[in-house]
Amino acid sequence: MIDVFTDEYFMKKALQEAEVAFAKDEIPVGAIIVVDNKVIARSHNLTELLNDVTAHAEMQAITSAANFIGGKYLRDCTLYVTLEPCQMCAGALYWSQISKIVYGASDENRGFLNMGTQLHPKTKVIAGVLEKECSLLMRAFFRKRRK
Repeated sequence: MIDVFTDEYFMKKALQEAEVAFAKDEIPVGAIIVVDNKVIARSHNLTELLNDVTAHAEMQAITSAANFIGGKYLRDCTLYVTLEPCQMCAGALYWSQISKIVYGASDENRGFLNMGTQLHPKTKVIAGVLEKECSLLMRAFFRKRRK
């Protein structure tokens, strides 16, 4: 039996959220949080709409998932996000004790890896899932913005 609930399957859902952000003229980052193959939170960047530098897709997803679960720890959850989390989001993910982070495109300038931010020791990270698709959307957004 083929497992349809792959990292690529869920990253496509995060990409759909990124496309919503793109349409709203937000930096196109989308995120979902999954537990037991069920999406419990979905979000995208809202920094422009809310005029809030902390309104990153991951931060919105963490809050939504915690509300859904009824607790602050996301120990059995997986975050799928189209762009490598920044150090602010990585810090929040550390405190949430999320079990797994799967991201698409790397962020060499502001990503948590390059900034030296640590995640919770039990958090697993998978990078580069649908990286090409995630990167293309980001490049298209900034190309559109420069015009």
